[in-house]
This record gives sequence, C-alpha cells and structure tokens, in this order.
Amino acid sequence: QVHLVESGGGLVQAGGSLRLSCAASRTIFTINSMGWYRQTPGKQRELVASITSSGVANYADSVKGRFTISRDNAKNTVYLQMNSLKPEDTAVYYCNAFFNLFDYWGQGTQVTVSS
Repeated sequence: QVHLVESGGGLVQAGGSLRLSCAASRTIFTINSMGWYRQTPGKQRELVASITSSGVANYADSVKGRFTISRDNAKNTVYLQMNSLKPEDTAVYYCNAFFNLFDYWGQGTQVTVSS
C-alpha cells in the first residue's frame, strides 16, 4: 500500500506561483508512476502531470510550459511547481501513485486562483 499526503495548496492571484508537495509512505523509486490530477465540481478528474520511476514526465497540454513535476527520491516526495497560474487552474489537486497495478490517492489540496 501507499499512503499519500499533499500540501501546498492555497489562494493565489492570477500570474502567481504555488508548489504542491506529495509525501509518500514508501520509497518512491519503487512506484511505477506518480502524478497530479485535478478536479472541479461536476467534472471528471483530469491528469495534470505524471512522472515515471525513471523520471520521464508527461503534461496536460493546458499546463505545458507553466507546470513542472519533479521527484526527490531521498525524501519520498513528488512536487508540482505551478507558475503563471490562471483562474481556470482552480481545482482540488490530488496526488496519485500507480503501484503494483493499483491506484492510490491523496486526500486532495485546494488551489484557488483569483483573477
């Protein structure tokens, strides 16, 4: 099993930056893939960014060039650096880990971008 704890959400003005952190309960280099998803009311959860155990990153088109996902294996933590934030980035952001054919989720952290 993998227990995930997110932090770093909050309220920011458009154009600002936030960094989300996701701390895992196990060594993350053993986890196939980790990522960040987001969800707004009435919509499906969508992939924002993911990173494999070998460090290959993937991004949604809507965040390319603005968001960066990274991992610190020594701290068992994955980060999402979000720059040039837009009001449409407002959502609950969830950390995800895909491990041994199962998806694990954090509790979510709210990101609100004001115009």
